[in-house]
Amino acid sequence: VYIIYNQLYDGMGNLRVTKKGIRLEGISEFLLPLYVKEIHSRKDSPLVLQSDRNVTVNARNHMGQLTGQLTIGADAVEAQCKRFEVRASEDGRVLFSADEDEITIGAEKLKVTGTEGAVFGHSVETPHIRAEPSQDLRLESPTRSLIMEAPRGVQVSAAAGDFKATCRKELHLQSTEGEIFLNAETIKLGNLPTGSFSSSSPSSSSSRQTVYELCVCPNGKLYLSPAGLGSTCQSSSNICLWS
Repeated sequence: VYIIYNQLYDGMGNLRVTKKGIRLEGISEFLLPLYVKEIHSRKDSPLVLQSDRNVTVNARNHMGQLTGQLTIGADAVEAQCKRFEVRASEDGRVLFSADEDEITIGAEKLKVTGTEGAVFGHSVETPHIRAEPSQDLRLESPTRSLIMEAPRGVQVSAAAGDFKATCRKELHLQSTEGEIFLNAETIKLGNLPTGSFSSSSPSSSSSRQTVYELCVCPNGKLYLSPAGLGSTCQSSSNICLWS
C-alpha cells in the first residue's frame, strides 16, 4: 500500500509531480486536450512538438473566441492574427511586421537573391534606390513604360560610371515650368539627318562640306544644314516637311 501511495503522490511512469509543476521524462503522448499555463524544456534540451499531420497553437480570449493561430503543416506554415511581427533578439526591433493595411520590413538591408529580381504589381514608393558596391543599377520595363515621379524632383546620379537611358521608341524630356539644362564638357548628338539647302547665290558646292549648322524644325526635330555666310535653316526643309 505504501508503494502505491508513494507512486500516486510523486507521479506515475514518466510523469513526476514537483514543486514547480509536472515534469515529463522522454516522449509523452496526449489523446485529449492539455491545459497548462507554461511549457518549457530542460536547460540543456530543446522543446519538440511533433504530430503526424500538423502542429497548431491557438490563442483565445476570455470568451473562448479564437484570436490567433499558428499552424505548422507539411506544406506550409500559416499564421492567422491581427498583426504578425518578427523582432530582433538583442534590442527587440521589429524586423518584419504584417497586418491588413501594410507590410513593414525594419531590417537595415533587404536582399532579393532570385535571378528574376523583385516583381511589383503596382507602384513602389521609396526615397532611395542604389545597387550593391561595384554593381550596376538597372531599372527596366521590357514590355511597358518606366515612370519615375516625385513632387520635388527626381535625381539620378552615377558618381563613378555612366548613366544610360535607352528605349525602343521615343524618349521624352519635358519640363512644364522650368528648363532642360545640358551641362557637359562635350555634348554629342549622333545620327542627325542632313537637310537640303537651296540658295540663289553661287555656292562652293564643289568643295567638300565640313561645317554644318544645327537647325530645329517647328515640331522640334533637329537636323543639320550646310553652314553658309548666314543661317541656312529653313522651315521648308525636306527634313521638316517629312517629319
